[in-house]
Amino acid sequence: MWVFPEIRFLGDSIAYHARRDGQRPALRYDGRNTSYADLEATSNQLARALLAEGVVRHQRVIYLGKNSEDFFLAIFAAAKIGACLVPLNWRLTAPEMSTVIADIDAHYAIIDREFEPLWLGMAAAHREIPARRIDARDTLRQWCMTQAVTAPDVTLDDDDPVIALYTSGTTGLPKGVLHTHGSFNRSRHSEHLEKAYEWCDGDLFLNPLPNFHLLHIALSLQCLYNGVAISLQKQFDPVQVLAAIGAERPTLLVLTPTLIQMLLDHPDAAKTDFSSVRMTMYAGSPIALGLIMRAIKSMPGKFMQFYGQTETSGPVCLLRPDEHDLRNENRLKSCGRPLPLIELRIADPAGADVADGTPGELLIKAPSSSAGYWRQPEQTSQQFRSGWYHSGDIAYRDADGLYYIYDRIKDMIITGGENVYAAEVESAISTHSDVAAVAVVGVPDERWGEAVKAIVIPRAGSAPSSEALIAHCRGVLSPYKIPKSIDFVSAFPMTGSGKVSKKELRAPYWTKHDRAVS
Repeated sequence: MWVFPEIRFLGDSIAYHARRDGQRPALRYDGRNTSYADLEATSNQLARALLAEGVVRHQRVIYLGKNSEDFFLAIFAAAKIGACLVPLNWRLTAPEMSTVIADIDAHYAIIDREFEPLWLGMAAAHREIPARRIDARDTLRQWCMTQAVTAPDVTLDDDDPVIALYTSGTTGLPKGVLHTHGSFNRSRHSEHLEKAYEWCDGDLFLNPLPNFHLLHIALSLQCLYNGVAISLQKQFDPVQVLAAIGAERPTLLVLTPTLIQMLLDHPDAAKTDFSSVRMTMYAGSPIALGLIMRAIKSMPGKFMQFYGQTETSGPVCLLRPDEHDLRNENRLKSCGRPLPLIELRIADPAGADVADGTPGELLIKAPSSSAGYWRQPEQTSQQFRSGWYHSGDIAYRDADGLYYIYDRIKDMIITGGENVYAAEVESAISTHSDVAAVAVVGVPDERWGEAVKAIVIPRAGSAPSSEALIAHCRGVLSPYKIPKSIDFVSAFPMTGSGKVSKKELRAPYWTKHDRAVS
């Protein structure tokens, strides 16, 4: 049943490759290469150091820092003693982060000194949580080097939480999503039955995504499970990522749609040799049609889109490489078909299945689904019902079995009684040559209740008019979907996970409205 039967718990993957080919590269960061044997031995030492600090099975360990070797040492060390690592979103404000820290009730923390002032300023939130400070001069490797290199003898269970990831809170307060050893292992099983994945000797995976994001963690763990080396960027910077593509010649790359946009918009992209990249994987939010068409034309190699949520432990749907066809623009709007062992349904508000072509909520049944939300049994029972995870995404399936994500249910615009899905309008506007990026929201309207508004970042050197963009939409969208107004900005507010914050975009318009009617 399993490709690697010896791998049952998260830490077993690096132990397996350390035994088979210990000198195989596992991590590359800041000029240092770490082999699988080294990663295995040092994570064992760190596991023992955490035990010596009093951390025991089922306790939570906070990690606050950007991408580095230390982050992966912390993941595997915590996993080997049955603890649960909690990567904090370092982009959060102090009040936002305090809410998460107070909620998770951690027993230990690993803090990069870059964030030490922030940590110390939140003393009321973290009370007296023991913390280990790390930096370039005092790494986790240096701290634990006197410990034994053998794995600690700790009894583990498939259902032990191993990583807790907090949702971005775009539709409410953040929730701690619990992932177990078993959920990650079952995700690997689903992936190994999927023919679209290719793993080759000598593969190098370039990962610039933030470590508090499921896409970063799921793909990294998938690579290490398969013996693939990871090149880590401390954080996304288009100059550094483009330079790494040219110098390190990675074969695999992961980006969100927003980061693809930023990469291609940078002047250095025109002189970067992308020929080593065999596969670019992308996920995180629906991608505009204009952007994916531009990426396919600009970057050789294959593309594969993932669709999943933090609650699914990994992807549940793939738009596979052979489905990225510039001759079929409509298919490029799809998030693809489910992976093996995954079931999807499109349901109406009463929970009944709808016909192909009819929008409804996407429901997911996946063996890899999360164990639920930390200390939120009501939210868990609401989102996970009768074996189905209720995604909160509006989607439809076409006659060929391809799934299309319209929008988040809470982002849907209701204008004059008609439902408008922002992603559909964004996709239409994105194909205009003068548009670099676009976000669509609903704003108050006395006649229609809500009106469709587009907020556009113009392409460098262009100055599109509202009239031109509205005219462009007329040949693509039904009249009620066409924006009533368009604003132009230089940048969008972003969530900590790199998505456009629709909540912040909408706020000024609704605040004015609330004041006017009060």
